[in-house]
Amino acid sequence: MEVLSVVWVAEAESHGGDPVVRMLDQRRLPGKVEFVNLGSATEVSDAIRSMVVRGAPAIGIAGAYGLALEAVHVERGADGLRPDTLDAAYQELLNARPTAVNL
Repeated sequence: MEVLSVVWVAEAESHGGDPVVRMLDQRRLPGKVEFVNLGSATEVSDAIRSMVVRGAPAIGIAGAYGLALEAVHVERGADGLRPDTLDAAYQELLNARPTAVNL
C-alpha cells in the first residue's frame, strides 16, 4: 500500500470545495494512519512546527503547497487578502522550522 505524506487536493469536500494540503499525521505512526486537511498557510505552518510532517523533502513540499494555498486565497479575493499577504505567508512558513535550513 502506497501512502503519500503530503498531497495537494484541488477540491476538498471538507473545505467547501476549496483546495487543501492533505498530510499524513506522522505523530500517529506507527499505531494509526491518520490524515489532516489543511486549508491555509498558517495551518500548514502549524503542522510543520508540530511535526505532523517530517523530513526535509516533505517539509519543503508542504511549505510550497502552503504558499500555493495562500496564492489561491489571494486570487479569489478571500477575506480581503492582498498580494502582500503572500510575503507574510512565506515568512511564516520559512520560520516554521528554524532548524530546517535551506529547504
